[in-house]
Amino acid sequence: MRTLQQLETPALLIDEAQMDRNIARMRAQLRKLGVAFRPHVKTNKSIDVSRRLMDSPQGPITVSTLLEADYFAAQGVTDILYAVCIAPNKLDHVARLRAQGVKLSIILDSLEAARLLAERAKARGERFDTLIEIDSDGHRSGVKPDDGLLLEIGRCLERAAIPVNGVLTHAGSSYDCPSPGAIRAMAEQERAAAVLAAQRLRAEGLGSPVVSVGSTPTALFAENLSGVTELRAGVFVFFDLFMAGLNVCRLDEIALSVLGTVIGHRPDKGWTLLDAGWMAMSRDRGTAGQAVDQGYGVVCDLQGRPLDDLVLVGVNQEHGIVAHRSGRRDGAPHLPVGTQVRILPNHACSTAAQFGHYEVLGAGGQVDARWPRFGGW
Repeated sequence: MRTLQQLETPALLIDEAQMDRNIARMRAQLRKLGVAFRPHVKTNKSIDVSRRLMDSPQGPITVSTLLEADYFAAQGVTDILYAVCIAPNKLDHVARLRAQGVKLSIILDSLEAARLLAERAKARGERFDTLIEIDSDGHRSGVKPDDGLLLEIGRCLERAAIPVNGVLTHAGSSYDCPSPGAIRAMAEQERAAAVLAAQRLRAEGLGSPVVSVGSTPTALFAENLSGVTELRAGVFVFFDLFMAGLNVCRLDEIALSVLGTVIGHRPDKGWTLLDAGWMAMSRDRGTAGQAVDQGYGVVCDLQGRPLDDLVLVGVNQEHGIVAHRSGRRDGAPHLPVGTQVRILPNHACSTAAQFGHYEVLGAGGQVDARWPRFGGW
């Protein structure tokens, strides 16, 4: 057990008790909605965190890279969904994982990809578990649920004896919703699109038992998921300032922070300088488009309480610049050199990606454990 003062900074902190409360909130929502959970582990990238999310040691989980699939497979997880449209140069990697006994499902959203997959399956006698990605909001990728292309893709896979296991969608536009009511409406739009696509495929005899939806906002605000079989979400484990800006969580529910130390001042500018720059926080400025711009992060005391409206207004590679949100110089708080602060991140995924491990805070703010995490592709 260590104190925060014993840590070399910058360091990535998890408030374990708050993380557990966030997980309990999601599980309560899942019970209310009556759907299975396939948690997305791209945010945490840690078996120590993910074990708290999975229904069993074997999964299921969702990943965003095949390196994540490798890591979790090595930890005994065998039910994995790779939720990025497959690239042909990754099929050898997919085949290796499947040969190891991993039920690795892949997704696609084009006839071109379906034909490439069909050619490979026929040439090598390989089997793939496949879902078709559905565009439920025009945000990113996917096939429109009422597009004839959906059935063409399904038939192409079926002719190659590749089962259409179902459909998947992600309502990324929920991150642009201006109110909880708008998020609820987006959750219903997401559900309806996925269910319609599955119904159309089934009507053609194209399997589709799985209907997979989810993002943290829509997962927590959905009121009805009839016709959906599983839900995916990931950032809810930690939350972040962007989620707080959507009113999905409160600031005091953010379980992830970066510990930094004051290393200097620029009184003429009203600045306090930290040893936590963009290499610690990332360059994510997601809250700039929200009602409250949080800079590069909200500066808190060691108990996680915001300090006098101080934010990280600028970052260099290893330097963080703290100033009053208003920009005022006179009377700006003076934090002595050596003072430690905790900084709440804009985007938990991108901030966590800067670090190789978590320092886990237990009761009384003591550092009870160090949990490894990984990054890269």
